[in-house]
Amino acid sequence: MATVVVAAAVALVVSLLGTPLFIRYLVAQGYGQFIRDDGPDTHHTKRGTPTMGGAVIIAATLAGYLLSHLALLAVEAMGLIELRGTRMTASAMLVLFLMAGLGLVGFLDDFIKISKQRSLGLRSGEKLIGQTAVAVVFAVLALQFPGDSFRTPASTAISFVRDTRIDFAVAGTVGGLILFVIWANIMIAGASNGVNLTDGLDGLATGASVMVFGAYVLIGVWQSNQNCQLMPGPNCYDVRDAHDLAVVAACVAGACFGFLWWNASPAKIFMGDTGSLALGGALAGLAIMTQTQLLMVILGGLFVLITLSVIIQVASFKMTGRRVFRMAPLQHHFELVGWNEVTIVIRFWIIAGLCVAGGLGIFYAEWVAQL
Repeated sequence: MATVVVAAAVALVVSLLGTPLFIRYLVAQGYGQFIRDDGPDTHHTKRGTPTMGGAVIIAATLAGYLLSHLALLAVEAMGLIELRGTRMTASAMLVLFLMAGLGLVGFLDDFIKISKQRSLGLRSGEKLIGQTAVAVVFAVLALQFPGDSFRTPASTAISFVRDTRIDFAVAGTVGGLILFVIWANIMIAGASNGVNLTDGLDGLATGASVMVFGAYVLIGVWQSNQNCQLMPGPNCYDVRDAHDLAVVAACVAGACFGFLWWNASPAKIFMGDTGSLALGGALAGLAIMTQTQLLMVILGGLFVLITLSVIIQVASFKMTGRRVFRMAPLQHHFELVGWNEVTIVIRFWIIAGLCVAGGLGIFYAEWVAQL
């Protein structure tokens, strides 16, 4: 547990203190956000606000993970105390790879937007290729590195609160791998695009992310304490490296918390696609590694709701020529209705909190039902 606390603290401090330095650099370079003319009028005042702030979130997450492990390893090496969970693991490193890889794709997209002052960065095909390449590498490697009891970081089974009986392995070694890669790509694309669509108002995606990743801290710690290697029984969790996954979640939550100080209304910096794609990747990676793939849909319910609003809007317009919402994603609909931006953010945070509470309730209820 000490690693989790130290990691979150380090990531928070790096993000909190590093963001204003990054803002000064972006301002000096003239890297400001491009605002579409067809968006809400209130957004026009945000034109020129520094973007690509997700780079700070990624850097703070990596710093929190690395420094917390090094610090506690040093303490353990001096013989002052023997700590559990001070070793870096393949599961955590793969989630960090996925986060940083998608963040790089988002960074390229953001950089093209601000350098050419247009709303389109990477072409849709280019962006898809980048996201898919990172996701495929992650998925393939997640089924490698067998550790204790020959368990790989990820499982080929579809999971809810734990693995279900639906297992891609029945298709054989190669077939199972292909099906798992496709499934992982769907999850990663859904999560990254969901966070990306949510990032439209000051602090909205950042605050919601703090709650969701905070939930994964609790899930990782709980799975670690109830792991089948430590607590064998009918309700134990056969999740590899659960404690280190909690450390990663704590780093991301801490980094988002520090960034929120500067991203809250009126935002001094935006996370951009650099941050939203990275956070979505980290969320999907944690869900895959902790065997809570479908539970992620509930925990990240706000992201799902906003994504559905876009799907409904597009489908309705193509089929009937009419729009269901004044504008999609959903948060912009309420802006055009007349809600204040801060009101929308706070109320959407409440929805995000309720989704997280519901997901954690289901997670715990399933464990109790196994007793």
